Amino acid sequence: MAGFFRTHDKGLDIFVRLTPRAARDAIGNVDEGADGRFHLNARVRAVPEKGAANAALEKLIAGFLGVPQSTVCVIAGTTARLKTIRVAGNPDAIASLLRKLTATAE
Repeated sequence: MAGFFRTHDKGLDIFVRLTPRAARDAIGNVDEGADGRFHLNARVRAVPEKGAANAALEKLIAGFLGVPQSTVCVIAGTTARLKTIRVAGNPDAIASLLRKLTATAE
């Protein structure tokens, strides 16, 4: 299941499948896509116009991890459902927290 993120020297990248226009903002479970890659499911109420859904996702991930919103950024997939989110900081600490939080979300 750890395949839904990767660490690097400046932080951690999370692979996310985003569903906009949802009933509520929420982090879901980790799923495997048809291509065999894993991603974290997320839903936001925002519409996918003018970056609103991406901004809502950044805020949701920051709140989920308990990190400042300024450390979270969509770095790939800005117009797609499958996105890569970069979280700046200590990669080991973020990975440990992410594993713990997703284990309870399932």
